[in-house]
Amino acid sequence: MKYFKIAVCQMKVVDDKALNIKKAVNMMREAAQNKADMVILPEMFNCPYDNEKFREYAENRTDSRTLQVVSAAARKFKLHLVAGSIPEAEDGKIYNSSFIFNPEGVLIGHHRKLHLFDIDIPGEISFKESETITSGDRITVLETVICRLGVAICYDIRFPELLRLMALKGVELMVIPGAFNQKTGPAHWEVLVRSRAVDNQFFVAAASPASNENLSYIAYGHSMVVDPWGDIIARSGPDEEIIYAEINISRIAEVRKELPVLINRRTDLYDVVEK
Repeated sequence: MKYFKIAVCQMKVVDDKALNIKKAVNMMREAAQNKADMVILPEMFNCPYDNEKFREYAENRTDSRTLQVVSAAARKFKLHLVAGSIPEAEDGKIYNSSFIFNPEGVLIGHHRKLHLFDIDIPGEISFKESETITSGDRITVLETVICRLGVAICYDIRFPELLRLMALKGVELMVIPGAFNQKTGPAHWEVLVRSRAVDNQFFVAAASPASNENLSYIAYGHSMVVDPWGDIIARSGPDEEIIYAEINISRIAEVRKELPVLINRRTDLYDVVEK
């Protein structure tokens, strides 16, 4: 499909799984009513971003209430769905995992966050995702009927070699559910999202939770969609809302013809390879 419409749902996540799931479905319904083809939910959309809550909210994919409900909603509303991420429990471990569904509600892939967010800025913020979360070990690129889709989660965006490898695998739309905070968000969120789009000349859709000052970890918000030239084509503020963007896949070829960055790489001197 040359053109399609995406909806990025910047949910205000609360400390109540049932309410979060209900909100996700309501936003999916609204997006479908506004003729979106794909819905993107934020990182940890069913769970506050908190190590203790990760343990409490974790679900195994085989009997996950969260995934059952959103997959049914994807089928009902005929939506491609990148279900942000949830804490996934398997074999005694917890992963920060995104699940991707087609418009029939069928699970077509999942991504486990590769790079864990361990940060310690004295007097500002300290958080060690690795205290609870186990890192994934697989790069996620999926073929859908509307585009070739890449999925990474939050801190993954800081590793340009990962996204370059995904670009070389033909990714057209890079989806990044992410919960940057009040320190890193203002400093780096827009810079990173736009830089990865410019580096790789593909579309990037970055989905954050809305800011909620009642939680211990306050997300920055400011979800956005950026085109292959680095222009922001949709952007939210800090509060709960849905933003929409029309994706024209042919724009990728136009930009790469005008500025042939990928062709001009010196692969005789360096390259990015998957192990």
